[in-house]
Amino acid sequence: MAESIHSVLEMPVEQIAAEVPFAAEEAVDLIEMSKPVYQAYRLLHVAFIGLPIIAGIDKFLHLLGNWDDYLAPRIASMLGANPHGVMMLVGVLEVIAGIVVALRPRIGGWIVAGWLWVITINLVMSGRNFDIALRDVALSLAAVALARISEEFYLKPAEVDV
Repeated sequence: MAESIHSVLEMPVEQIAAEVPFAAEEAVDLIEMSKPVYQAYRLLHVAFIGLPIIAGIDKFLHLLGNWDDYLAPRIASMLGANPHGVMMLVGVLEVIAGIVVALRPRIGGWIVAGWLWVITINLVMSGRNFDIALRDVALSLAAVALARISEEFYLKPAEVDV
């Protein structure tokens, strides 16, 4: 029995749909969801929805930290704004980025990756927080992975049966 299940899991999705006469669509969905690459996609998708939204909201609340301290002074002076005002705008942009990831992960993944590169540049310009800059580079690579994997799993609204 275990061998037959394993052989089905190794089959291409199209072959399963053709050979399974009952509940073919549900069987294909279940098999797809059991694959590690799909699970990685879902993990990245959920993470890059939640994390930017939480960080964005916290730019207003300062429960996780004083975000104003992370803005490079040169950036604040170039923008001619106080750090808190800049970080509040950053918070709004991060919430929007999380929403874009929720709706269009293939696009949102690239947006979040680019945003993380901007944050990394800011942190390097500040001359401190290099550890956080390094972490943000790693997060940006995960966001790129989400964008790339989304091409395989994410259905555009026109492709979803209603």
